[in-house]
Amino acid sequence: MKQLLFIVVLCSYLSGISQSKKAYLKQNRFDLNSETFNFPQKDFNIIGFGAYHGSAKTEDVELKLLQSLTKDGTIKYYLPETDFSVAHYYNEFMKTGDTLLLKDLVIQNGMHVRQERTIEVYEKWKTLKRLNDKLPKPNRIKILGADVVSNYKYSSKHILKLIDESFKTEVLSELREMVKIDTTSYARGELSYAHGVLDRLIKDYEVNTSAYNTKIKDLKVFRHIIDGIKNSMAKKQREPSIYDNYLFLKEHYNFENQKPFMRIGFWHLEKSREGKNANPPFFTKLIENEIYPKDKVISVIGYFTESEVVWNELYDDNGNYTGYTIEGGFGIGDYEKEYFRGIQNLKNTKLSDKTLFRLNSSNTPYANNEPDLIDIIMTDEKSNSEAVKGMPTIDFLDYAILISNSKASTPIYELDHL
Repeated sequence: MKQLLFIVVLCSYLSGISQSKKAYLKQNRFDLNSETFNFPQKDFNIIGFGAYHGSAKTEDVELKLLQSLTKDGTIKYYLPETDFSVAHYYNEFMKTGDTLLLKDLVIQNGMHVRQERTIEVYEKWKTLKRLNDKLPKPNRIKILGADVVSNYKYSSKHILKLIDESFKTEVLSELREMVKIDTTSYARGELSYAHGVLDRLIKDYEVNTSAYNTKIKDLKVFRHIIDGIKNSMAKKQREPSIYDNYLFLKEHYNFENQKPFMRIGFWHLEKSREGKNANPPFFTKLIENEIYPKDKVISVIGYFTESEVVWNELYDDNGNYTGYTIEGGFGIGDYEKEYFRGIQNLKNTKLSDKTLFRLNSSNTPYANNEPDLIDIIMTDEKSNSEAVKGMPTIDFLDYAILISNSKASTPIYELDHL
């Protein structure tokens, strides 16, 4: 009898918490489809948005956030999941509208995250350019990259852009010829031709620094690119690289007065470690190292329901693209064998297929010791449940966006078949 009474009381308690959260969410929800949508917070040092990769509506959601945050100049810099030199050439696209350049940027940057090598990402950039062009010039955003170098094509092009064409060395001639012919894969790794050329260039620069420095247009940027290539060759861990690269950007572009918006996979945006001994995500490193106070770091994480993600690109034995696969269960975070604790409350209170929920208001029930939207319940594999047990949701994130009925993204190579 006592055991039965305990179960009844526990169920009643849990039901009360759920109802409290539903009532709270109804008071703190926003329809991203609304023409009057305005992001609720403006007072922050950095804001980031991320979700599982590979679903089409993620790009629509990001555009809604960017449109709101750029119209009044709240953010100045946009940091997609890309390295410094790729970002430099995304700025070229934003100026010229060159869609051949854009397509190649999406393909080359997709060497890092293949689920982002899609038509939807390509179209997102075209829309972002149109939005940016309509802004007053002081409010227009600049693209910056803090991620690791995952492909050497645009680092090579950027280096040559910074060195006076009249300056000639044997290895510079190799690099110029490689970029001109443009037939190598620019892949990382010691077997890569581009790797060998850049390795020889770095060694030549380090031996003949004075001669090079007189021919380099922006020495600080040049050295940053070289350091990024060296770190990729040394296989430096990604999170420390992102952190160090961000600090360079913060100083070089004066983030103290100009706020950045970052788009990256959502783990990097978590504001606490998933357990005391876990590796710190990028946002956690900013907070732990006192770069910014925790309440000035805003994490916005997207969640899917009734959606699909692109999974694999398919190739024949000759390396020719032949198609792709999608997932509609595993890989979206709302599946009977893999789902986020507490996602049902978002589903029960959504306003549309793109609903933003503010979780960090002063009266939030997401400050209690339940890791909703962080704890991943899994039936067939080990989850993070023990690591995050007893941790509040708002230790990790500030906003959740429920994305519903999103089809899988489509690999950009399908453009050739349209």
